[in-house]
Amino acid sequence: MNDEIILLLASNSPRRKQLLALGNWKFNVLVSDVDESQLAGEKPKEYVLRLAQAKAMAVAAKARPENIIIGSDTAVVDGNEILGKPKDAEDAGRMLKQLRGRAHQVFTGVAVYRVDDGSMLTELCVTDVPMRNYSDDEIQAYVHTGDPMDKAGAYAIQHPDFQPVESMSGCYASVMGLPMCHVTRALRKLNVQSGADVPMACQTLLNYQCPISTLILNDDRAA
Repeated sequence: MNDEIILLLASNSPRRKQLLALGNWKFNVLVSDVDESQLAGEKPKEYVLRLAQAKAMAVAAKARPENIIIGSDTAVVDGNEILGKPKDAEDAGRMLKQLRGRAHQVFTGVAVYRVDDGSMLTELCVTDVPMRNYSDDEIQAYVHTGDPMDKAGAYAIQHPDFQPVESMSGCYASVMGLPMCHVTRALRKLNVQSGADVPMACQTLLNYQCPISTLILNDDRAA
């Protein structure tokens, strides 16, 4: 890896910072401020990719020529409905009741922008997320912790007590907000190599045996 290249993560999410650190890249954080409202008729794929690119471009003016910016956006999708962050505790409870006992999808878009030549690569990860049939009392206790309030769909997959997800067969990191194999794949196309075994580091951190990491890293297609 070129020592002069420093990644910029256009997010203040502690989960994304924790995941990006797995690659042993040098990176800084610049918080992006963009309007996350969904456009009329906008599909989930278009929505997350648009916002990921908007977040990357929102911090570009503060970047140096040697920087590569990573923007990301995650949406919880139930049918055709995009579930954003809950407005209040009542809204969080409503979302969790809507999702329980069945599967929904999580769409995460990633935008990787190289400042010096304006190259923009995008990646999309779609993960099926089957939720367990948790009780109303469990919902109430979880909402009371305050954890759902800054989460799309009102839940964190990794929450140690609530543990809302029944099983997984896709990208766990994407549901947390940053699909690391997709990030690694995009950076490789810009000749930026990781200083770690990203799939192994990710699976170790998440205590999850990922069935799709090799497939993603060996596939050169992007969004």
